[in-house]
Amino acid sequence: MACGCSRNEGALSLDVFRLPPASLEEIRGTLGKEQVSSWRTVSQEMIDKFAEATEDHQFIHVDPERAGETPFGGTIAHGFLTLSLLSVMAYETLRPLEHLELGVNQGFQKLRFQAPVPSGSRIRARFVLTNISVRSSGWIQFTYDVTVEIENHPKPAIVLTWLTVSKVDPAKAGL
Repeated sequence: MACGCSRNEGALSLDVFRLPPASLEEIRGTLGKEQVSSWRTVSQEMIDKFAEATEDHQFIHVDPERAGETPFGGTIAHGFLTLSLLSVMAYETLRPLEHLELGVNQGFQKLRFQAPVPSGSRIRARFVLTNISVRSSGWIQFTYDVTVEIENHPKPAIVLTWLTVSKVDPAKAGL
């Protein structure tokens, strides 16, 4: 996962993670088990800031009056905004590896935006670790099946397979 990790005087800062680090064996123990984030509100202010950052000012995102005349009945979050919230939901839900040096997104498979997220809605992510590929060099690939659901909506906002890569010190991690 894109960990936002940084080095401070040679030590890695794991400040973005909400849970303590886990050994590779502990993380292997979560294979196939669902881990669920807390609910997060997607506010109009968040949508407007994302529109500013990405220069995507389509009215369905930023004009409540015009968007109210559409089948959506109001403004909706950008799909990429919802997708970008995966990182923060992962930080609070998934334990980082012990001896982590860095983590990055590798990509997505089967990414589908299935339902719009109305402004003011709450979303959460369901993560299922489906595969771990360990290289002796310290690079470890994780594959997660992820569903981002919208509170009180029958369809999820997004379903995808997420590939992340983490780098650990192989000697310290016992690889």
